[in-house]
Amino acid sequence: MDIKRTKNYLFWLYCQFELITCSYLMEPWEKLLFYTFNVTVLVTVLYTAYTFVPAHLSTAFHFFLHLFGNQHENTVSIVK
Repeated sequence: MDIKRTKNYLFWLYCQFELITCSYLMEPWEKLLFYTFNVTVLVTVLYTAYTFVPAHLSTAFHFFLHLFGNQHENTVSIVK
């Protein structure tokens, strides 16, 4: 892929982002505050997803296995 074309595409995406968020109307200090807040929220969401989603998926998987009749491996059946 051509470097110049990629650079132009990324610049186009940035311009679209500025148009959607109306950040092109902001002063530089407002842009800095706005982007800092957005990046902080994004990093927090990604960290939370990385930390907690696997545990929740594992719990849900075990719940549905138990719900559909599969027993845990450490369960001992008593036969009389």
